[in-house]
Amino acid sequence: MSALIERPSGNRHSIPIETLDAAHYTACRRRLTAAQRRWLADSGFQPSPGSFTLLADAHGKLVRVLVGVDPAEALGALAALPLSLPEASYHLADEGVLDDRSQAALGWALGAYQFNRYRAPKRAPAKLGVLAAELAQLAPLVDATTLVRDLVNTPTEDMGPQQLASVIKQLGKHHKAKVRSWVGEELLKDNFPAIHAVGRASHRAPRLIELTWGKASHPKLVVVGKGVCFDTGGLDLKSAEGMRNMKKDMGGAAHAIALAGLIMQTKLPLRLTLLVPAVENAVAGNAMRPGDVITTRAGLTVEVDNTDAEGRLVLCDALSYGAEQQPELIVDFATLTGAARVALGPDLPALFTNRDELASAALAAGRRTDDPIWPLPLWRPYRRLLDSSLADLANAGPSRHAGAITAALYLERFVPESLAWLHLDTYAWNDSDRPGRPRGGEAMGVRALFAMLQQRYAP
Repeated sequence: MSALIERPSGNRHSIPIETLDAAHYTACRRRLTAAQRRWLADSGFQPSPGSFTLLADAHGKLVRVLVGVDPAEALGALAALPLSLPEASYHLADEGVLDDRSQAALGWALGAYQFNRYRAPKRAPAKLGVLAAELAQLAPLVDATTLVRDLVNTPTEDMGPQQLASVIKQLGKHHKAKVRSWVGEELLKDNFPAIHAVGRASHRAPRLIELTWGKASHPKLVVVGKGVCFDTGGLDLKSAEGMRNMKKDMGGAAHAIALAGLIMQTKLPLRLTLLVPAVENAVAGNAMRPGDVITTRAGLTVEVDNTDAEGRLVLCDALSYGAEQQPELIVDFATLTGAARVALGPDLPALFTNRDELASAALAAGRRTDDPIWPLPLWRPYRRLLDSSLADLANAGPSRHAGAITAALYLERFVPESLAWLHLDTYAWNDSDRPGRPRGGEAMGVRALFAMLQQRYAP
């Protein structure tokens, strides 16, 4: 949160940032000195979105920043500034065209992010002063996004199943939650065979991590995150290009952990269970094979059509276990399919749910928070695409049609119809640098689903 600070009284030692568009540019110029107006003309500044200019007083001291914005795009309005403006403290001027200043401040904070675990930062971000109440509201959201980005950006050597468990343990300790794990052969003993099958070939033992928090009298929420810390594809080996960024295949777990942290930090009245099946899908003599049949925790038998469709295997045991608790709602996050990216591109997570009202609430929350998600149908006739001649179903099939839908339909088989369930197939990654969205790990859908939960459960 170092890029956002509490706004000093009287804005002492703080430089105002004035947001404007073409419609308000003339009025802005009238308030400036002749020298400042001349500078604007000579520099060619125009208040188009993304542009900014620095204004000095007669002594050459920086006294104001003008920023061109689209008033309808508050989140990105200031996102490029923390690492572009001189290192100093700033605040939003009373003059300005942005109505949602809180969202603009959030964008500033997201734009200040740098992943510095393995190298020194290029520079310190400029700081934006906000009111104390606003800072308290934004801090959990910034912390959650930072956590997702840090977890996803960390290479697997330093973020394997054990390290992911340590992150959850520390989170539990901070919020006085209970944390337990099933590791290695304990998964078989306590009936998590699919998780074990996916992770058994790695030198790092697979595990299921459970965090529980909140009063037993509160509504039960189960949050599940796919924690495949690296995905080689297994014996159905990925190409070098396909494997390059597979450290991010635990992005679903990162999202689930961040959402759990938000719930606990804001003390939503919920009985929370966080479940993260954490594995590496590796290649070794004991790796699961195409054609193997796994009897899952739910008792359904699954033929392994493709070892690279491993995420749904680890999730199905976790979802079954979560469903046994009879929660009011189950939410899962997963970097599950490339098909979702083909359908919606890298910025839109695919939303699936067995309750229409949940879809409506999640979409509305995404619009409110500028954290977009998009619904895809659970088109049940496509269940035939997962038919198996040996088992109750297969984990994949020969058809390339509707890959995101069939993956969601596979997961739905492990959630009783009586339970409300929401599944987010997220990319968790930015392929390039954009203001507020640096290249690398990204939180996609966390703010939206948290806002939905707040509306649903906040007192």
